[in-house]
Amino acid sequence: MDLFLSIFLFTLLSPLFLILYTGLTIHFKGKPIFAQERPGKGGVIFNILKFKTMNDRRDTSGALLPDRDRLTTLGGIIRKFSLDEIPQLLNVIKGDMSLIGPRPLLVEYLGLYSEDQFKRHLIKPGVTGWAQINGRNTISWEEKFAYDLWYVQHYNFFLDLKILLRTFFNVIGGKGVSQQGHVSMGKFTGNKSSK
Repeated sequence: MDLFLSIFLFTLLSPLFLILYTGLTIHFKGKPIFAQERPGKGGVIFNILKFKTMNDRRDTSGALLPDRDRLTTLGGIIRKFSLDEIPQLLNVIKGDMSLIGPRPLLVEYLGLYSEDQFKRHLIKPGVTGWAQINGRNTISWEEKFAYDLWYVQHYNFFLDLKILLRTFFNVIGGKGVSQQGHVSMGKFTGNKSSK
């Protein structure tokens, strides 16, 4: 089902994909897609694909500036409607991801998870998920992990269908894209609770 739907959606969205690919190539004067290592099922690392929304500006020491200083106006619009996620359909077609599942987070977080939180890696990560339709980046890390673990324990076809439909309406409304004070979501730094 993942393969069929992702091929269908990518074909349907291919004109938009080509427009964004061309526009971002011009906008950033270079590659419009970037790959970033993320942990997948079982914690196995893969390269997630996203449309680029930030420039590569650096400070005097050569370090990248904070996200809020690198996000461009066009990039902000693309993020608001989650268009930067379209290339992840290729990750689904390849088999690294599912359409529905816990969002793949940064590799640097792997050592910070509690035993329970690591269970989010029992299944493939998703382009969208239960946490995404219940607040996305506006909820706390504790809430996000709780939603992810609930999904791992309860996922089924009808729940996935519900998540897909709600994702569509959330994307149209641009809901939950950023956490207050951040361009997207503040960094996870570990937790005190949790076994």
